Amino acid sequence: MATITQRIQAFLHSPRGRQIVDKGRREMAKPENQQRLRGLIARFQNRGHRR
Repeated sequence: MATITQRIQAFLHSPRGRQIVDKGRREMAKPENQQRLRGLIARFQNRGHRR
């Protein structure tokens, strides 16, 4: 039986997996999505400093 990492690797190398990865790269090339991601990362980083 394949491990979860092996199954993920197989999916990412499949045609559908490559399509999804390419779409994600195109979306992350957009400035508004980059800004949204930076805000999300900042929120998680700040959350750890409150304790």
